[in-house]
Amino acid sequence: MNKKKKRNLSVILEVLATVVLFAACQKSNVNNPPTLSPHRVIVESRNGEKTISYLLVTQIGHDAKTCNGCVLFEGKMIHKDCMRHGNYCRYGVSVVIDTLGGCITATTVDTFDLTSENFFAMPARSLYYYTEDDNNIVYLNIPEQMVYRDTATLQFTFTGLFLTNVPEYSND
Repeated sequence: MNKKKKRNLSVILEVLATVVLFAACQKSNVNNPPTLSPHRVIVESRNGEKTISYLLVTQIGHDAKTCNGCVLFEGKMIHKDCMRHGNYCRYGVSVVIDTLGGCITATTVDTFDLTSENFFAMPARSLYYYTEDDNNIVYLNIPEQMVYRDTATLQFTFTGLFLTNVPEYSND
């Protein structure tokens, strides 16, 4: 495959991933179990470097009518849509998962998939990751955390992730 065809394929994959993400970000009250697609998205950059990302899909957040404040913002507890506990909003976000010295992190690929805010209040979630050869399911567990946008890259990085064969968190 020549360079031009590879570049065109890369652009098509990027557009397809973007369309999938926009479709997944619609608000939903459906109680579908959150999942992390076992399908990898491999995107080749213009310089030939390959990036492997995963599409995380989960439901987060709660109705403002039932919330007296869920996020500490400038010294006050306020409500922020589609953050913290609950399953009011359905998110789809592409992340790159890294493991360094036994520590697992997930860094967002697109700048504003989660929020236009400089912070994101992530509830604890256990997401289907993959099924092992012996049919054991592996879950990616994300502890509750407040993440802040990196000032240079504008991405969010979730830390303290870990894998188990049973979900660690209830996802509600």
